Amino acid sequence: MTGNVSDRLLDAAGIQVDRLPMLPIIFDRVATACSEQMRPLAASPCYFSMSHVEQNRIGDLLESYEANAVAAIIDVPEWDSQVVVGFDRDFIFTIVEVLFGADGNEAPEEDGRTFSNIEMKICGKLAEMVSAQLTAAFAPVSKATFNVERLETRMHFAVIGRRNAQAAAAKFLVQAINRGGEMFIILPHPVLQLVRRALSSVTGGEMGQRDPAWVKQMQAGVTRADVTISAILEQKLLTLGEIAALKPGDLIPLAATPKTPVRLEANDQPLFWCQLGQADGVYKLRIDDVFDPEQEFLGDILNS
Repeated sequence: MTGNVSDRLLDAAGIQVDRLPMLPIIFDRVATACSEQMRPLAASPCYFSMSHVEQNRIGDLLESYEANAVAAIIDVPEWDSQVVVGFDRDFIFTIVEVLFGADGNEAPEEDGRTFSNIEMKICGKLAEMVSAQLTAAFAPVSKATFNVERLETRMHFAVIGRRNAQAAAAKFLVQAINRGGEMFIILPHPVLQLVRRALSSVTGGEMGQRDPAWVKQMQAGVTRADVTISAILEQKLLTLGEIAALKPGDLIPLAATPKTPVRLEANDQPLFWCQLGQADGVYKLRIDDVFDPEQEFLGDILNS
C-alpha cells in the first residue's frame, strides 16, 4: 500500500531527468558502442559522445530540426510506445563522407537540398545500428527491443503522440575528418515513467564495473607524471617593509638547527617529516614520519 502511495506521489511530481542517474549512463554506453560499430566501416576515426539530456515538448524538440534532419521512428513493443532517433544534416553528410573515404580536404556540403536515396539508405542503416545499441544499453534496466519502423524528413510526421507532450531528448555529437554533426534520441515521458524506478539509482554493477586495460593505462599514466617536491627547513614571517629593506650581504637568522625536522611538500601539500643529512658530498633527506595534519593541528593549539 505504501509503495502505491509513493508511486502516485512520484507520478504527480512528473519526470525529472536529473533524478534518473542511470539515463546518462545508458546514453554514454550507446555513444561508446556506436563509435566501436563505426570503426571497421569508416575510413577515418569517427567519435560519438553524449552532449546533454534536456526536457521539452515533443513538438518543440522536433521543430528546430525541420527540413534539416532525418528522423527514424523506433517502435518498442515491450513498452507499447515509440521513440525517435534523428540525425541532423551535418551529421548525415559527415558520416556519408567518412564511409566513402573522404579525408576532409573537400569543402563540406552546405546546400539545403533534399536528401538523396543513398543518404536515406545510410540513415536507415544508422538507425538500425543505434536501435541495436539502445536495446543492449537498456537491457540491465528493462527488456526492450528497439525496431526501426520508418524514416521521416518532415518533422511534423515524426511527432510521436501529442505535440505538447513532454519528452526527454539526449543530444549526441559526432566528430570525424575535422567535421561534426548531431544525433538526437527522444523518449516520451510515459516511456520513462515505465522504467523510472530502475533509472532512479545507479546499480552496483555499474558502479563497480571497471575496464582492466583502462585501469592499467590510467595507473601507468599517473605514475609517470612529474611532480616537484620541496624541502622546507624553516619558514619566517617578515613584514613587507623588512623585505623591501633587504639587500645583498644581509643575514636572515633562522631558528632551525641541524636536527630540525624538514617538511617535504608537493604542490604545497605536506607529505613527510625528514631529517637532513649529508652523504657522498651532497645533502640528502631521510624520511622519518608521515605528515599527520590532525596531529599538527593539535600541536599548534597546544603550543599557541
